[in-house]
Amino acid sequence: MSSATSSTHPDPHSRLHLAVALDGTGWHPASWREPVARPDELFTAGYWADQVAEAERGLLDFVTIEDGLGPQSSHPLEPDDRTDQVRGRLDAVLVASRVAPLTRHIGLVPTVVATHTEPFHISKAIATLDYVSTGRAGLRVRITARPDEADHFGRRRIDRIEAYDSPDAQGLLTDLFDEAADYVEVVRGLWDSWEDDAEIRDRATGRFVDRDKLHYIDFEGRFFSVKGPSITPRPPQGQPLVSALAHDTVPYRLLARGTDVGYVTPRDAAHARAIVAEIRAEQQSAGRAGETLHVFGDLLVFLDDSQGEAEARRARLDALAGEPYTGDAPIFTGTAEQLADLLEELAGAGLTGFRLRPAVAGHDLPRISRDLVPELQRRGRFRTAYEADTLRGLLGLARPANRYAAAAATAV
Repeated sequence: MSSATSSTHPDPHSRLHLAVALDGTGWHPASWREPVARPDELFTAGYWADQVAEAERGLLDFVTIEDGLGPQSSHPLEPDDRTDQVRGRLDAVLVASRVAPLTRHIGLVPTVVATHTEPFHISKAIATLDYVSTGRAGLRVRITARPDEADHFGRRRIDRIEAYDSPDAQGLLTDLFDEAADYVEVVRGLWDSWEDDAEIRDRATGRFVDRDKLHYIDFEGRFFSVKGPSITPRPPQGQPLVSALAHDTVPYRLLARGTDVGYVTPRDAAHARAIVAEIRAEQQSAGRAGETLHVFGDLLVFLDDSQGEAEARRARLDALAGEPYTGDAPIFTGTAEQLADLLEELAGAGLTGFRLRPAVAGHDLPRISRDLVPELQRRGRFRTAYEADTLRGLLGLARPANRYAAAAATAV
């Protein structure tokens, strides 16, 4: 893959990439109690269409849509019995497919849990989303170590993690991320299992498909054995966007091995620089040093006209929740101008973009699209119009050659 954006030394003054992470009524657990939250519409297509339309109004690169295989919980590894927070989700891939025809430019990146879903099914679903959206699909792959989610499927047992730093926990997490890396490899192979010109559609000869251009991927690994080919022709982008969230060395290897965009959670610019350096080293070890791998910083944002207003709103929501919200990503509380300053500082440490998590979707998403984006545009750091027809194009990623067609050309 080639790109105007260097994978190793991004220009600190180049344009930034922006995405938003959509999760229910917002990332703060008390967000549903805000007047703008619309919790009664949360399970309607119109609600999600409005969220994505707002992000597209701000010319953002893409939205991610959260998903999981168990009810949301205030505990990362087990269910809780709280009734004062949003519980329940729509399927992220199906939401993206419903919203796709209502949008024109923005990328759609639903979350997929690799631990308990089959890569064959997901490759077909995301390829279909790429067709429905005419080249704007991606996926965010994640794992789960929750025993209750494993119990939904009954095919494997996952023991409860008592301490993340224990040898057993580290072994389990390493296996789950290795499985996710194989998952991505299978999905990518299936996307390539049809060459671009495999469909002939010749009425005169009665030939619809050139069978020689459909390929068995014959993947044999520790976690999967998948023959292929897919039943869905190669997607419009060739390879839809693959992304993942990572917090430490083991998931950084997943980013380096198989993704186009990695989301990380640096505390400050020095931490961001260290994370980027580690990911670039892992990328080189994975044999992908010449490919573009975007590293986005994740931030949860409270945006208001003044820092005092933002801090007061955060304090009010924390009081409603009964405890301060922390989460896995840094929390920004302030104005659009202050956030733009922070993004520029972090970009100088090697990040090429940002995935922002609106604390309250109905409040902070419009602040991103209508306040932050214009501020970045004034600084020359963000686009003023969409300049590509595909999600890969928006991110400066070339449409990759089909591996089987490329191999055949090399053999000639």
